[in-house]
Amino acid sequence: MTSALARTLRDNAANSDLVLIVDDVPDNLAVLHDALDESGYTVLIATNGEQALQRAAQARPDIVLLDAMMPGIDGFEVARRLKADAGTAHIPIVFMTGLTETEHLVAALEAGGVDYVTKPIKPKEVLARMNVHLQGARQARQAARQAGQARNALDAFGYASITVRMPEGKLIWQTSLARDLLLRYCGTSAPETPAAVLAWLHQHLPGTVDRIEPPVLSIELGAAHLNLRLHQQTGHDDDGAEWMIIMREVSDTAVIEAMSLSLKLTAREAEVLYWVVKGKTNRDIGEILGSSPATAKKHLERVYVKLGVETRTAAAGVAMKRIRELQPQFEI
Repeated sequence: MTSALARTLRDNAANSDLVLIVDDVPDNLAVLHDALDESGYTVLIATNGEQALQRAAQARPDIVLLDAMMPGIDGFEVARRLKADAGTAHIPIVFMTGLTETEHLVAALEAGGVDYVTKPIKPKEVLARMNVHLQGARQARQAARQAGQARNALDAFGYASITVRMPEGKLIWQTSLARDLLLRYCGTSAPETPAAVLAWLHQHLPGTVDRIEPPVLSIELGAAHLNLRLHQQTGHDDDGAEWMIIMREVSDTAVIEAMSLSLKLTAREAEVLYWVVKGKTNRDIGEILGSSPATAKKHLERVYVKLGVETRTAAAGVAMKRIRELQPQFEI
């Protein structure tokens, strides 16, 4: 199965659970496939252990129904390998076995299974067992979807974010905008955390114990600068903690782009309004933008309509309020 097909399956399963059935007996696959398909699940099948590992790595199913006894790589070994891989370790595994001896059932659980059903397979029993274990998977998928939407919203308004694991200082997650900003300002890319950011974290993280927010870190690049603010701790264990950092580029260009997006203006209208806020006349704006005063005036008239105002002062007031909301550290 190609990675493109795996993505298609995952897209199709956006609003349903993706189930991987692993069994070397075609009749068992057919019975389960039909029952799950009729119940609204997206189904993926594998007929041996090697296929199962490939399918799971590519498609990341929400649950695996795994035959214990198969030729070649058996179900116990498949489960152990899935649990050893960080990308698939979270997937619940329900064993399907004709072996009812205690030692076999214990082996299934020790290999990483969360449950088991005995053969001959009863589809209603399988569905009931699956539903119990899928509740957690659904919640995790919803949380991931919401987190992704939040990160996209941050990027849309010019805010980038990264997560750094301390004390090791490894950058473990970043938005696409964060990746571009760190490369441009610091010349680094994940998993490397810029030296300036690490020094800032090492210096100020102890203060977070007392809920004292560290000062903003500012990294300059010509006329622009990148501000970093410690946002929150997102996870921890015995070996360390993960911290989310919000980044924001502060420059004329960044402010204009943010105004364009948030006020629903064209790029040129946002530029004109920005220079109005800066106190420039239409003649000044024409010279800055390489156009005529009359052109600047026409753009400004369209801005009035979009903002629902009638005067230059009122338009500047709306823009100043929005700039302060988007970039409170920016000096107008």
